[in-house]
Amino acid sequence: MANVLRIAIVDPNDSTREHLKSVLLGMGTVWLEAECSRYEFFTDVVEQTKPDISFIAMDSNPQRATQLVAEIVKNTPDCTVLVSSNSTDGQLILESMRAGAKEFLTEPMKPEDLATALQRVMRRHNGNRDSVSTECQILSVAGATGGVGVSSIAVNLACALASEPDHSVVLLDLDLALGDADVFLDTIPEYTLADVAQNIDRLDLTLLKKSLTKHHSGVHLLPRPIQLHDTRLVTRDSLQRIIGLLKTSFTHLVIDTSKSFTPLDFLAFEESNDVLMVTQLDLPCLRNVVRLMMVFDESSALRDKVKIIVNRVGEDNGQISLKKSKDTIGRDIFWQIPNDYKVMVEVRNNGVPLVEHAPKATITQSIRQLANALTGKTDENEGETDIKARRWLNLWPSRKVSAEK
Repeated sequence: MANVLRIAIVDPNDSTREHLKSVLLGMGTVWLEAECSRYEFFTDVVEQTKPDISFIAMDSNPQRATQLVAEIVKNTPDCTVLVSSNSTDGQLILESMRAGAKEFLTEPMKPEDLATALQRVMRRHNGNRDSVSTECQILSVAGATGGVGVSSIAVNLACALASEPDHSVVLLDLDLALGDADVFLDTIPEYTLADVAQNIDRLDLTLLKKSLTKHHSGVHLLPRPIQLHDTRLVTRDSLQRIIGLLKTSFTHLVIDTSKSFTPLDFLAFEESNDVLMVTQLDLPCLRNVVRLMMVFDESSALRDKVKIIVNRVGEDNGQISLKKSKDTIGRDIFWQIPNDYKVMVEVRNNGVPLVEHAPKATITQSIRQLANALTGKTDENEGETDIKARRWLNLWPSRKVSAEK
């Protein structure tokens, strides 16, 4: 993340303090400024190090810990106080919050719960205007049918995002049976999604990061299981926790979903900021988009996330026009990706992403611009006249197609 929170912790219990340290050290959003094993020394530690956050484990002496919260709030008002306890007693929670604690976390503490609390603290530090930049953006890529280029777009979108120096990107291959993100990146992963799910009970950020395969493009990959029978190891609960942990340490999570629209895929859609629905300009694909949107329309939260991506525009003269396609699906087309069969075959067979194999190709620029559009980044070098000309030629993908064929 672009911003890092400095944190000081106090916990007289050596075991829980070491666990908390290991969790914090696995996060890219925080810097462990100081640790302390005695409540009576912690106020001085905070005053000397001036951290953004003070974390107080209360179980060794809840009454003294509550007093400590009040002392830190009084003496170091710019420091945000977080507390944790095994107890869920309402009176203890109330007293700690009245003393000035901003977050109360229940032990045993899940890393994703701590990460969520830290994100809320970061939003308060940065103000609402900058809050979006402190959170992970999750993008799910799905297809109206098989063979429309979902994996190609997911992998190359992840690589385009990773090319930005302030981005950290992880690619999750959720096509458990037939996923091939590892082939696109020419990698032989040591661990898979099934390995991580199988160890979910002891999973933390450190273990999860060690399970990822880092590609030289900067993309971290968590691939599909190697054996088909291992797909059963990935459950909705385990996937939800994995996603929760991934989004604490990366700015972007790209999920390559399956062709079956399973409950796991819908969990990914629910967790996502945007769902990219990839289609082509032919009748079977467009009809499937209509069918799928009937399902997505049942939930306003899901419906508003879907963005229609038309792939392989200009593939042949038999394609349905953009205007008729829009009328058929009843939605705007967010993006158009031009057809470039030769380049894509080379990219797939060589296991090299577009940004490396053909950085100046039209299709590569289209993927880059799609990444920019999704992240809110604008290309300052692109003149308005040139934009209009490229859109007219269908070489420039626009967010919403208003002047169709």
